[in-house]
Amino acid sequence: MINDNQAKPQLFGLTNSNRDFSLRSSWGKNQFNNSFPTALACYMQSKELEPVYLTLDQQLSINHTKINVSQLFGINPSSPHLFFAFESDYVPYRKTVIGKLPRVDLVTQDTSQSDSCLRGLEIKLTALPDSSTCNLTHEQYGCEIVTRPDTIVYLALSIANNFQQSQQELLNYLDPVCSKINDWSSAKSVLPVIPLLIQAIDRLLSDNIEIQQPLVIQPIWKTQGKTFTLYENCLDIFVWSDFAFTRLFFDISKNFTKENLEVIQRPMRSVVWLAKMLYEFATNGKMNHKLIIDSLTYHTKNDKAFALSGNVTRLYMNCPELITPRVNKSEIKNIILGGGQNFLSPERRFDAVVLSNSEIFDANN
Repeated sequence: MINDNQAKPQLFGLTNSNRDFSLRSSWGKNQFNNSFPTALACYMQSKELEPVYLTLDQQLSINHTKINVSQLFGINPSSPHLFFAFESDYVPYRKTVIGKLPRVDLVTQDTSQSDSCLRGLEIKLTALPDSSTCNLTHEQYGCEIVTRPDTIVYLALSIANNFQQSQQELLNYLDPVCSKINDWSSAKSVLPVIPLLIQAIDRLLSDNIEIQQPLVIQPIWKTQGKTFTLYENCLDIFVWSDFAFTRLFFDISKNFTKENLEVIQRPMRSVVWLAKMLYEFATNGKMNHKLIIDSLTYHTKNDKAFALSGNVTRLYMNCPELITPRVNKSEIKNIILGGGQNFLSPERRFDAVVLSNSEIFDANN
């Protein structure tokens, strides 16, 4: 029970949002996975800690830099004009899609502006380690990343948005390959050209490296192996640019094609989805994202775009912050406020971990 004398349950920095954190309904299993990371980012800003920023360079390799949370949100987190719209659509992209725009985990808005939308960001709260790395030393831990189809839609829209006034430029990269595909729904027709689709998009990215922008916020929480025991330093945030995020499914697709696979695996299908969406936009100024995802299944369920285990993602994320996250478990009580932990649902792993480490909220800590 929440003591009536306590301050209302709240998350650090989330003063203005479309969620009322004094209500139990705002702490459900799905809400917490994007609201807590947002509060963590606000808290890190207050401590002058910048998330790790994964970007792509012209050689198509991942670089590690840092990104200020003000840059990530498009506005200072302490601004009274900042509004957090969770699970909303990013309105500026509506004009680019046919049909209904899918929702993204977080839209930041500046309430002082008429065109208020600043960023549309996906959030993936990930456990460190995952099942593929939990038996290794903690320096070799990695996180599983599960990507939903809507993330590929927002990736395509993020890239396409830069070519609103120059669709022909985008078409020049894609048309030599895409125009030769007679039947996009046929795996037999598409499979041989996937390496060419990758090459075309890689050229596009390499030639326009300066336009990449934040797309995915990936907070990590570190435990001791498979246990619910948090490391002392257990929380940090990684941010993927839209260009950098392509490496997760492009690189593994390149390996698949070298193996001469006769089926289109999920990461390869995500390459096809991205190429088809960008090609439609370059040709028509709009993309029918839902039709693309629903029709280009290649006999595989489209409930998710792809998933990668920690022993793969670690190759991209490995850095001091992955080995020793910068936010201590004792600081969680500075992020979850007013007894909000009592509203958590223990069926979710991180919720259960917070409840299992109740000493965090001890007034003596």
